[in-house]
Amino acid sequence: MEQAADALYKAKLIRGFCHLAIGQEAVSVGMESAIDQNDRVITAYRCHPFAVLRGGTVLGVIAELLGRQAGMSNGKGGSMHMFTPSFFGGNGIVGAQVPVGAGIAFAQKYLKKKTVTFAMYGDGASNQGQVFEAYNMAKLWNLPCVFVCENNQYGMGTSAERSSQNTSFFMRGDQIPGLQVNGMDILAVHKACQFAKEWTTSGKGPLVVEFVTYRYGGHSMSDPGTTYRTREEIQRMRSTKDAINGIKRYLTDWGILDEVKLKAIEKAAKVEIDEAVVLAKESPMPDVKDFWTDIYYKGTEPPFMRGREKEEVHHY
Repeated sequence: MEQAADALYKAKLIRGFCHLAIGQEAVSVGMESAIDQNDRVITAYRCHPFAVLRGGTVLGVIAELLGRQAGMSNGKGGSMHMFTPSFFGGNGIVGAQVPVGAGIAFAQKYLKKKTVTFAMYGDGASNQGQVFEAYNMAKLWNLPCVFVCENNQYGMGTSAERSSQNTSFFMRGDQIPGLQVNGMDILAVHKACQFAKEWTTSGKGPLVVEFVTYRYGGHSMSDPGTTYRTREEIQRMRSTKDAINGIKRYLTDWGILDEVKLKAIEKAAKVEIDEAVVLAKESPMPDVKDFWTDIYYKGTEPPFMRGREKEEVHHY
């Protein structure tokens, strides 16, 4: 899906911001395999995999990137703004999703639900003051919140070592315990998230989890990703740490699948993506009337909205 998005962007069919998660697949897949739809996830703008796994579709993501009505946000949100009932986005303001995540966890505790919120942010956002403010409130009230630093080692074009005096991001929670996990291994992520959910929902309070991962591409599509790191570094990570190759190795070494079955899975995935791209391209662009929809939650619209003729309001 992300490779298709890359090609569509280069063909100038996707415009604006587009942040791809190629290389970081283990985090979303491992996390989703350890939680259920009653749990909540909120992240920053590298959100496409989470949007699909948390109840969306490949078509919904690609159509959204193309700005079409079939998109998850009806073509009006783009790469950074996709949501489902259990996934609170894709958020564009650096670090701002972390206190929102703590608020979601507060609601879970208030409603006495045995569920958890994973509030995700990157190594670049880890120095935002609001992250530490959220830590403080979450520990003060022992909220079922897992603060997840998805450390891909570069905040835009700045290495973690150049921006952070303490690059052990899992140790930054003060009184909140932390874990550092291999974010390139799906099974390691799965076990860490399983543990994190059990810890937080049993009343022990919040947890900080750092997934050490890596993005192969640039920060966004406008960033070639090679001016602040070497091509050799990227190639080394691809050849030794790749999450997809890693899970393939487990499956073949343990005799669960053979090469033939793995190739069939890959072929089926490619067919699914190709079909989604075709359908996304066929979907129409948002209509002018769509400017006045989705401003409020459906059924709660006020009697008048600025910019809309009063006599048209009854069309809702």
